[in-house]
Amino acid sequence: MNAPLRIGIAGLGNVGASLVRLIARHGNELAVRCGRPIEITGVSARSRNKDRGIDLGHAAWFDDPAALARDPRNDVLVELIGGAEGAAHAAVAAAIAAGKRVVTGNKALLAAHGMELARQAEAANVSLNFEAAVAGGIPIVKTLREALAGNTVNRIYGILNGTCNYILTRMEAEHLGFDECLSAAQRLGYAEADPRFDIEGHDTAHKLALLTAIAFGTEIDAGAVYVEGISSVTSADIEAADELGYRIKLLGVASRTESGIEQRVHPTMVPKSSAVARIDGPTNAVAVEADFVGQLVLSGPGAGGDATASSVMSDIADIARGNRVGTFGRPASHLDPYRQAGIRKHEGGYYIRLAVYDRPGAFAAIASRMAERKISLESIVQRRRAARSDAPGHLIPVEPAPVILITYETTETAIREALRQIKADGQIVGEPQMIRIEPFA
Repeated sequence: MNAPLRIGIAGLGNVGASLVRLIARHGNELAVRCGRPIEITGVSARSRNKDRGIDLGHAAWFDDPAALARDPRNDVLVELIGGAEGAAHAAVAAAIAAGKRVVTGNKALLAAHGMELARQAEAANVSLNFEAAVAGGIPIVKTLREALAGNTVNRIYGILNGTCNYILTRMEAEHLGFDECLSAAQRLGYAEADPRFDIEGHDTAHKLALLTAIAFGTEIDAGAVYVEGISSVTSADIEAADELGYRIKLLGVASRTESGIEQRVHPTMVPKSSAVARIDGPTNAVAVEADFVGQLVLSGPGAGGDATASSVMSDIADIARGNRVGTFGRPASHLDPYRQAGIRKHEGGYYIRLAVYDRPGAFAAIASRMAERKISLESIVQRRRAARSDAPGHLIPVEPAPVILITYETTETAIREALRQIKADGQIVGEPQMIRIEPFA
């Protein structure tokens, strides 16, 4: 048996503690599979005295994770601290500078500093692995980076945030409002006390930026991702989607186009028959469309200590076996500069919900604004309004009429300009709701 692979773990939260338990439970089997034992020689966390329900054995304790990273008793730093700056960044940079290999589950760090760290790792001839940074227990990084090396990827999309998928699933299944479902997600631990990073789409955007770099061989540009969250999705939207044969999901979508790479995160109506529509609760799913394999769909737990620790362990096993691959599937020096796609025609239509004043000419004015932008309407549906009676048998509407428009294929620019003009005309109350319809299989 070869000498043990010695690892230092920085961060002993849910994932770090699960990793310790995994290694303790499967240590003998891991030694056989990896060709050498896996040994935890050092750890670092905020509190030394916290009861985490794990046995750290003889692992050395470090108050400073950067000191753990530099310690000569460790071959590998496993960074599970989180955050783009501070201790996480310092520890990873210190490990690379010391010639240590790094495993991280930190998508925020990589979205902000991935290119810089990848170049440093290559210069130091060490690996930087991050399977756990995207989609929890789903091996999407390894699939893109290794299993699909012989393919050209044309599009990648999926549900990359379990918090949002849980909320949207409950809104549909139990006919609940957004705020009620968010509170339930927080009670169950699916959402943070401050959930904005998840529900406004930024978590998904970071993950999508990493997948884009691997799938299309481009430098990371998280700032180029168009981002919308789910906080504007209402029960009315969920019900309308159901009636129209769709479900609403928060998707991250990256596509190769003639003018560059398109990256976007937003609520999306997908056909009920599609693979991603059938993904419920906190589960994640990623679909890859490539030239030789066609479409692959991977689904599984997108978060949680055990699932994420499983992905961390897969990276550790690769290092133990001596497997080596470029951080993003190729050397950082061979990644193309990110080129953002120009505006193009959307493959699907758009769902638009308006609160329209009940007065002569309102609908005609709205249709006219759409026609000016060459937007064709597939259907117009007027919902019931709340009403009061001022005389027997005579009902007077007390609020504007909810109107739903479904468009044929058009451009994002055309839709947004038409809605801007409709609002300026004073025909509607409040902000228009717009959700893209994607014809995914």
